Amino acid sequence: MTAIPPGEVPTGIVATEVADVPDGVRALGPAPRHVFLALGRKELAPFATAPQHHYLVRSVDPVDPPLPVPHAIYLVARGPFAQAAERELLLAHRIDAIISKNSGGEATYGKIAAARMLDVEIIMLRRPQLPSVPSVASVDEAAAWLDHALASVAARGV
Repeated sequence: MTAIPPGEVPTGIVATEVADVPDGVRALGPAPRHVFLALGRKELAPFATAPQHHYLVRSVDPVDPPLPVPHAIYLVARGPFAQAAERELLLAHRIDAIISKNSGGEATYGKIAAARMLDVEIIMLRRPQLPSVPSVASVDEAAAWLDHALASVAARGV
């Protein structure tokens, strides 16, 4: 695990970067913690391997089935969430670690700013490496690229 490179998270935010959800589970360590999981419901299964933690799970859709752990609270909500509300949420649930995707943008920043204010550990999933794909800078270039691609397909008889 390494610090997130500059530009990945807002300046001044200290976070631990992990490659994936299982690495995030390992980063929590063995001692019981109060953890805010700000992930999609389909990414939660690995946390079943660490039942000693108390989980606060916020997702856009209900988590079904729930995690097979003794301590989990589920919130169904859609952001953006204000920093003040996030701070209250972290305090109310005695959160000492957040695991979140490094999705960037202002809509998800409230929880990170609140965590920083409260000295809550921030664990972020590394952004996936995007495949190399053709790109263009304008609509005209896109149209030309598409014309070329379609002509190539037609020439092959596909």
